[in-house]
Amino acid sequence: MSSGTLKQYVNDVTFWKAFNEELDGLITAQHRNLEQATNVQDVYRCQGEIHALKRLKMMRDKYNG
Repeated sequence: MSSGTLKQYVNDVTFWKAFNEELDGLITAQHRNLEQATNVQDVYRCQGEIHALKRLKMMRDKYNG
């Protein structure tokens, strides 16, 4: 996808709100997994996924300057 295509998605308010709600649900699930992690590898994996999901939430700022 080009940045122009992504810009259309991040500026569509209905899509963006739904996308953020989905990301929030995924982040909540990963926090739950993080609380239940029994080894260091699982902790790092959950932390990495949470970080990636939060970066997706900031995508709008990136493409709108």
